Amino acid sequence: YVPARNSIFLAVALGVAEARELDAVWLGVNAIDYSGYPDCRPEFIDAFRGVAATGQKRGVEGNPVDIRTPLIASTKADIVRMGFDLGAPLALTWSCYMGDDRPCGLCDACRLRALGFAEAGAADPALA
Repeated sequence: YVPARNSIFLAVALGVAEARELDAVWLGVNAIDYSGYPDCRPEFIDAFRGVAATGQKRGVEGNPVDIRTPLIASTKADIVRMGFDLGAPLALTWSCYMGDDRPCGLCDACRLRALGFAEAGAADPALA
């Protein structure tokens, strides 16, 4: 667990978006991660939308930066299948919090990822 991770990402992204006159930021949070990651919940994202609406000039002018979370309600298996369908280099990705050069396979993030691959009926190429 990285405290305030998505708060930091969103604060920076909203600042950059407003400075560059962009209409939206995209965040790859997933509510299934809520087991230990409260900043992946829809309630957190909705609260941050309120921050964008009340804490930025364009927000108080009625045009807040939109926060888009296309994966928030997807299952891990759906995300894995989407990655394969899009040809994403999944062998170069992992979710581990242990900070090594390979996933540990034991932490909560690794277990959630493994479950997603298993439910999608696919082997995790990062573990090959």
